[in-house]
Amino acid sequence: MERVGAAQDLVLGYVHALKAIDEAMKAAMPSLERLADILGLVRSRRIISRSGHVGTYSYTVHGAGCRFVSDNGTEVDVDFTADGSEIFDLWRLRWYGLSLPEPLDVTDQDLRSAVQSLQPLLTEVRPGWFGVAG
Repeated sequence: MERVGAAQDLVLGYVHALKAIDEAMKAAMPSLERLADILGLVRSRRIISRSGHVGTYSYTVHGAGCRFVSDNGTEVDVDFTADGSEIFDLWRLRWYGLSLPEPLDVTDQDLRSAVQSLQPLLTEVRPGWFGVAG
C-alpha cells in the first residue's frame, strides 16, 4: 500500500504541476484561453515557435501535445484532445516521476492503482488515457 501512496503523490504532483504550467503560460501569453491553444499558436507560425522558453519553463510542441520542462528539470508531457482537454497516460506520469529533483520510480501497476483511487478527480477518457475531471 505504501507504493500506491507514493504513486498517488506522484499523480497529484503531476496534476499540480500541470496547473502551474497552465497558469504560467496564460500569464506570459494572455491570448491563451486554455493550455491546448499553444498548438494553434505554433501551427499558425506567426506567434511562437515549436519550441522555446516562457517564464521558468521551456516547451516543445509535438503532435497532439506539448512537453514542458521547469527550470529545475521536472518534465510534464501532456496531450490534448480535439476539444482542448488535457490528457496523459501512465508513461507520461512515470516520466514525470523520474524527472523530479528526487526521482520517484513507480510501476505502471502502482500508477494505475493510484489513478483509479483518485477517481472522481481523474477520469479515464479513453483506454489508458486520463484527464482531470471538471
